[in-house]
Amino acid sequence: MQNLATKFENLTIQSDFIFKKVMSRKRICIHLLEELLQIKIVDINYLEAEKSLEPEFVSRGIRLDIIVADDKNTHYNLEMQVKNTKNPDTKNYVLPKRTRYYQALMDIDLLQKNQEYDLLPPTYIIFICVFDFFAKGNYVYTFKKLCLEDLELELPDEATTMILNTKGTHGSISKDIKSFYDYVNNHVINSDFTRQIDDEISYLKLDSKVRREFMLLEARLLDERREAKAEGKAEGLAEGKAKEKTATAKRLLSMGLSVEDIAKATSLSVEQVEAIKAEQA
Repeated sequence: MQNLATKFENLTIQSDFIFKKVMSRKRICIHLLEELLQIKIVDINYLEAEKSLEPEFVSRGIRLDIIVADDKNTHYNLEMQVKNTKNPDTKNYVLPKRTRYYQALMDIDLLQKNQEYDLLPPTYIIFICVFDFFAKGNYVYTFKKLCLEDLELELPDEATTMILNTKGTHGSISKDIKSFYDYVNNHVINSDFTRQIDDEISYLKLDSKVRREFMLLEARLLDERREAKAEGKAEGLAEGKAKEKTATAKRLLSMGLSVEDIAKATSLSVEQVEAIKAEQA
């Protein structure tokens, strides 16, 4: 518990937990969106912070940090990305496909049964990254669908993905967005906007309910990691035993024992031993 208390005290805006709490303050979230997109937003509605979208029990669920809709029914998903994660199996970075998946699940959630496709509202998937995924130095990378045969022709599906690069060095962003980047990167307070954010974080850390919520969340995540580790260990043991049985069967086959005797000795089925024998032939 002491370690969790220390961890809570050291949380910054880069933490998913703190980012969600800060962006749950309308004045801060609205100002960030207004400055980023250079638009005017009268009001926003929160469509459940950190909403879990699981359309099918066999599909992969995701937890979205912040989903809001403005007064013009434009929907925004705001995410803080601290790690540029790779798939350990494919060695590919997951960020591009992650944005695609988030967009798909947002759309499914926004369109009700029997509604026409044109009723899908405009959407923005906004990832705030503390790394430069594309290594081009841009403050912002904005993506829409363009025609390869005519790059001036845009598919008007009203879906936009924005990758914000807090480590960027060039491009056109407002002073408050630049100050927000500085705050995310180095906790530098150089504007009224970042002062508001920092004050909000200070208030949050004094709130016993917020502290308790964080501790419960961390305990739950720890339990999930332990369960996953235990399941992985059990699967590994089962796989190891299967390989050991296969190796034993191969040795016994090389010694000329019958398939039936090998099946009895290894607890493999006759069909499995036959398949191993066929591979050795």
